Amino acid sequence: MDANTVIIGSGIFPTRIVDLGGTEEVIVPGDRNKKYLVHRVFKDNGVKQIGVIGWGSQAPAQAQNLRDFLHGTGIKVVVGLRKESKSAEAARRIEFTEENGTLGDMWEVISSSDLVLLLISDVAQVENYKKIFSVLKYGSTLGFSHGFLSGYLEEIGEKFPYVVNVIGVCPKGMGLSVRRLYEQGSGINCSFAVEQDFTGSATDTALAWAIAIGAPYVFKTTLGNEWRSDLFGERAILLGAIHGIVEAVYRFILEEVVSVGMAINNSQQELAFVASAENLTGIISDTMSRGGILPVYKGISINQKRIFETIYAHAYKAATPLLREIYDEVNSGREIRSVVDAGNRLKKYPMPKIADTEMWKVGEIVRMKGRTNNKKPEKINPFTAGAYIGVMMAQIDLLIEKGHSISEVCNESVIEAVDSLNPFMRAKGIDYMVDNCSTTARLGARKWAPRFEYMCRQEVFPAYLTHLRPQAVDGELIEAFKNHKIHNALATCLTLRPSINIAIK
Repeated sequence: MDANTVIIGSGIFPTRIVDLGGTEEVIVPGDRNKKYLVHRVFKDNGVKQIGVIGWGSQAPAQAQNLRDFLHGTGIKVVVGLRKESKSAEAARRIEFTEENGTLGDMWEVISSSDLVLLLISDVAQVENYKKIFSVLKYGSTLGFSHGFLSGYLEEIGEKFPYVVNVIGVCPKGMGLSVRRLYEQGSGINCSFAVEQDFTGSATDTALAWAIAIGAPYVFKTTLGNEWRSDLFGERAILLGAIHGIVEAVYRFILEEVVSVGMAINNSQQELAFVASAENLTGIISDTMSRGGILPVYKGISINQKRIFETIYAHAYKAATPLLREIYDEVNSGREIRSVVDAGNRLKKYPMPKIADTEMWKVGEIVRMKGRTNNKKPEKINPFTAGAYIGVMMAQIDLLIEKGHSISEVCNESVIEAVDSLNPFMRAKGIDYMVDNCSTTARLGARKWAPRFEYMCRQEVFPAYLTHLRPQAVDGELIEAFKNHKIHNALATCLTLRPSINIAIK
């Protein structure tokens, strides 16, 4: 065993210590060559059947990955759905069927499984948790890919049943990314958490689950930190903020066209889309994916750095109180309560489309012309980059202040965005990115995106226009950005990213 190895669980899975900007964390490498170790863990701990409950964002991907990874081991992967579920046909199309014993009633699958992956919607978990707890096998393991129910129980003062293990394995991307990267021969990183270890095997079981769904690397967290950072991140830079920012930047560019006496036509609209959404999800995200945040700044010409620095400073300052408000809403449980309250309302009033504004209609035209998928903007737009990165850095600083691990900060603020989510927006638009996430994420994005758009249009852009002068830039803030420890942390994390870029079908 390597001298730097730290034992996590029984020590079955080798670990590594990584330096993330001056902070050391223990990670677990995972690859498909560890199939024998995963099988050993499951066998030694009595996991003969894994029940994947639900068919939302994560369940189809994880069920298929587990089935592929565990093929030939004798461990059964069974999908559990409500008897009247409309998703049953989708499961059957990919060979989870009643005939081969891999598709069944949700309650029967829960009661007969040794590892239960509860991947139904967050609201459904809240509505059904008492019955779910009552039918779990004694000594079984209850697994989550999102800590929402843990947060809800914390809010109402209840606990998980003490006679089961409770764990989390949380992929750093939507379900489509989990499956697509696995199919491409790579995988997507996960965090893992152990909320309750009744049998003494919870940690090993969590790591085996993460590796079996394809995680190249597994990071340690807690369910409490996971649900806080996840709910916060998707309402902020991952979904809500990026949506609000690009809408605002698109409109600002067109207003600038009008201000110099030019008429807005189809060509100007397309150029505005390319300068905003296309630039952000193209060259800006690609640069971050390969090298982190700082190379974006370094890739801007000297005579345009002032634009970046000015908009960055105003975006950072304006975003900080808004991000604090979002974090407080999440941390207090109010955001969880708003999602729960939306449950019955959504049955009657489904969420509307979010891609019917002018900008996204223009985006459809741009994609049809092949620009989004086949060409990348040649230069980073300093205005778009400054607005986006200003908000991103404000989020990073807040999560660090709140005590989240550096790996979690990197994943929830940067890596998940550029490696999992932004490519979907680039390829198929905002609604495809947002609405292939969980209902909780979709609700959060719709709720907070308008606040970020308002922030940009009412605070950031007017301040930018007033203060676009050398003496107006906050030099201290820019120096803090250039010397931030997150850059070294990201440099390490990027060596652990999926070995290939996601290819969207």
